[in-house]
Amino acid sequence: MRAKVLVDNIENDGIRGEWGLCVYIAYGERKILLDVGASDLFAENAKKLGVNIADVEYAVLSHAHYDHSLGMKKFFELNRQAKFYLRESVGENCYFKKLFIRKYIGIPKNITTDYADRIVYAAGDYSLCDGVYLIPHHTAGLEAIGKREMMYQKTGKCYVPDNFSHEQSLVFETEKGLVIFNSCSHGGASNIIKEVRAVFPDKKVYGIIGGFHLVRRSEKEIREFAAQIRETGIAYVCTGHCTGERAYGILKEELGDTISQLHVGLAMEF
Repeated sequence: MRAKVLVDNIENDGIRGEWGLCVYIAYGERKILLDVGASDLFAENAKKLGVNIADVEYAVLSHAHYDHSLGMKKFFELNRQAKFYLRESVGENCYFKKLFIRKYIGIPKNITTDYADRIVYAAGDYSLCDGVYLIPHHTAGLEAIGKREMMYQKTGKCYVPDNFSHEQSLVFETEKGLVIFNSCSHGGASNIIKEVRAVFPDKKVYGIIGGFHLVRRSEKEIREFAAQIRETGIAYVCTGHCTGERAYGILKEELGDTISQLHVGLAMEF
């Protein structure tokens, strides 16, 4: 399996970044795209990095936030074949809410109706293709994280703390073990590792790749998070996007060579 980062916050060699994430993954003969960033930048960067978006066979949305989905229309314009796999609970209902502020942070309006024939809603533990899976959260009580992060879902006229039922992990079987991609890990990276282990009890989890949403967390919380990751015994961590530069520095102190930094153009092979 080979993965290449098309969009991340950190630019590289003159290739621009943005607040968002997009990763291209070649798994054997399969070509998979995880997320499409916060604009059409993913398509521009794909050209520069030698990736043909038209060849993608499967597109996956990690969760229903704008910084991972605003490139969807551009994707559908460039690619005429691939289905886009969303968690079944995805809707136009994700908001940031603080006091009297209500800010929509969700997927592009009308995208799921305008391109209904290209959308697949994944339910439960879902097999995307041989050796590749979409795994939802199985951890209870995640709405407490939504409330802490001031992330809500609008239901009718009410706003309820987000339980991240719209978030899913993209999991690959590799020679080294299972590799998890979860772009923001809102449900907690250690929870996600445990969830994947529970689904695949006979398999080793080798690595996790994605953002950890630590950008507003205190140093104490970040060090506690590092301890949780260390306790899982995972061998490989690669993080960026919503983890934040400050948090990454603290995680590097705690996790050493286990952890590395995501950036635009980064190539990984497993």
